[in-house]
Amino acid sequence: MALTQQEKQEIIQQFQGKEGDTGSSAVQIALLTARINQLQEHLQKHKHDNSSRRGLLKLVGQRRHHQEYLKRKDPEQYQQVIDQLGLRK
Repeated sequence: MALTQQEKQEIIQQFQGKEGDTGSSAVQIALLTARINQLQEHLQKHKHDNSSRRGLLKLVGQRRHHQEYLKRKDPEQYQQVIDQLGLRK
């Protein structure tokens, strides 16, 4: 259910701004999006898993806050991240 270390490293390498960047908003948005996608697949199979649904809503809220911050600080990078991940504005 959780992301494997390999998957995390691939996502970090794709979205990092410079070498060693693991905590920037772009990286965090990408990691949260991957976890959200996994939870959505899980909830399609297990419709009554309300604790996972609550966790999903928490992750969506965290991602939204990171998106708002990135949009405010660096609109160009925000647009690139949104386009790469296929998210709505």
